[in-house]
Amino acid sequence: MGHFSISDLEQLSGIKAHTIRIWEQRYGILRPVRTATNIRTYCDDDLRRLLNVATLCGRGYRISKVAQLSEQEMEKAVMACNDDSNNYCQQVHALMAAMLAMDEVQLNYLLNSSIRRMGFEQAVLNVVYPFLQRIGVMWQAGSVNPAHEHLVTHLLRQKLMAATDALPAVNAASVRRWVLFLPEGEMHELALLFMNFALRARGHHVLYLGQNLPIDGLLEVCQAYQPHSVCTVLTAVPDRDQLQGFVDELRHVCGSATVLLYGPVAQTEPLQLPPHMIRLQLMTDFLAFADQMQEAMAEPA
Repeated sequence: MGHFSISDLEQLSGIKAHTIRIWEQRYGILRPVRTATNIRTYCDDDLRRLLNVATLCGRGYRISKVAQLSEQEMEKAVMACNDDSNNYCQQVHALMAAMLAMDEVQLNYLLNSSIRRMGFEQAVLNVVYPFLQRIGVMWQAGSVNPAHEHLVTHLLRQKLMAATDALPAVNAASVRRWVLFLPEGEMHELALLFMNFALRARGHHVLYLGQNLPIDGLLEVCQAYQPHSVCTVLTAVPDRDQLQGFVDELRHVCGSATVLLYGPVAQTEPLQLPPHMIRLQLMTDFLAFADQMQEAMAEPA
């Protein structure tokens, strides 16, 4: 069970700490326990309830009315609110509350609803990514159970693969060719799976090699496939003191292909980038690059 400070609640919910204290004292919304040094701490149930309260208040409900709702009534009201495709914050709050309850059915319903209303790519960018960022904050604070992360990751991986599988096949001979891979020891695959979907949706051909690929295996692939671009996501590996050596070796292995680096490890400073290697800070930077390549394909020779 998580243990949150009031500043954690503020960061995760977007509700100011001052407002949280008022809601707690005046309406009994939350029931913190106090440490031996008289510091309030909050549990998963408190955070889940606060997220639901924030969702309802964001839709115009009066806090005095929300405070009178039972847990079941509040969840039903939140579900009724989750039909606005433009209110991303409310959708993220609903997902977090479902995750904390380990409610896989609810998570699946909420994700499917966002995808249906917004389209797959926009739902990932505007709802799923902020949701994952919130989980990351909770992970850093030591207040999220690994089981929560595994539940979400597994469900999102399923949806990414299903959405990609539903796209039409592309002839590699007539379009831009990409290789996507994660280096040896890297297992964080969600961002790479989304890149795979986004490229295929734009008509690129992708050779998806997935997790944990030794770099000597990549050499054989590049020699045979001759990709225009190679992309990798560096979330946990390599170690920062080994990053420059990895980048230099990757440049050598990939021949004339443009190499794109994404992920937190890739942002390490200082890093000397070899020619034709690009460091991407945001997923939208990657999508913009893919769009440029798509436009270049469409131009007459």
